[in-house]
Amino acid sequence: MSDSGATSKSRKSGKLKRLWQALHRPSVKYSLFTLLGAGFMVGILFWGGFHTGMDATNTEAFCTGCHEMQGNYEEYKKTIHYSNRSGVRATCPDCHVPKKFIPKMLRKFEARHDVWGHLTGKVDTPEKFQANRKAMAEREWARMKASDSATCRGCHTFEGMNPEMQDPAAVKKHTMAAKADSGKTCIDCHKGIAHELPKDAEE
Repeated sequence: MSDSGATSKSRKSGKLKRLWQALHRPSVKYSLFTLLGAGFMVGILFWGGFHTGMDATNTEAFCTGCHEMQGNYEEYKKTIHYSNRSGVRATCPDCHVPKKFIPKMLRKFEARHDVWGHLTGKVDTPEKFQANRKAMAEREWARMKASDSATCRGCHTFEGMNPEMQDPAAVKKHTMAAKADSGKTCIDCHKGIAHELPKDAEE
C-alpha cells in the first residue's frame, strides 16, 4: 500500500474517532447521551407544565373569574345546558373552546382580545357589556359557523337524536340540516340557546 493510501485511511480513521469522541463527550463534563437524557426529561416537564396550564385556563372557574362574565354566567345557569333531567352539564369551554389541539391553540391565541378587553375595561360595567354585546355575539357565532359548530357536535349528533322526542318542526329542520349540502350548522338556529340574544340581533 502506498504512503498516500495509508495516510488517507489514517485521516478517515482519525475523523471517525473524533466524531465518536464528540458524540460521546460533546462537553468537558457530560456525554451526548447524558445531555439527550436531560433534554428528554426537560421536554417532558415542559410538556406536562404546558398541558397543566392549558387545563387550568380551560375551566368554568377560570372563564367566570373575571367579573365581566358574571352576567353571562347567570344567564347560562337558567338554561338546559346548566341543569337538565339527565344531569349532563356543558361548561363554558365545552362550547367555546375546540377539543382538537391546533384549533384549541388558535382559540387560546384569539383569547388575547378578551384579556385585553378585561385589562382596558372595555366591558367592565353592565352598560358597556350591553353596548358591545352584539359585536361580541356576532364574533362568536361567526367562529362557530366557520367550524361547522364543532363544539356543539362534540356532544350532539344527528345519529343520537330521537325524532319521537322532538316536535315536528325540529325534526324537519334537523333532517334538512343533516344533509351534506345543506350549508346549515347548529348555530344558525340555536343562537340564543345559552345566553340572551342581543336586542337588535337577527335570529
